[in-house]
Amino acid sequence: MTDHERRLIDLLGSIHRGWRYEARDLPGLPRWWAHRYQPVTPTQHAAGARDSVARTTIHRLAQALGHQDEIIHLIRN
Repeated sequence: MTDHERRLIDLLGSIHRGWRYEARDLPGLPRWWAHRYQPVTPTQHAAGARDSVARTTIHRLAQALGHQDEIIHLIRN
């Protein structure tokens, strides 16, 4: 992981708390992964929330995490 990528992941961690992040270098799999520290409830899962999110770029991962936050926010309110 480059220094730039590490800074972006650190930034994601400060914005989207409650997730742990990892980069994978396995052929055929997305490179960037985020896993929730706490599993989603059945209601949250039915609404589209996921325990893990994976994307090919950090920027796409950030978009996906924003969508996940939106799902959880809508269920709470």
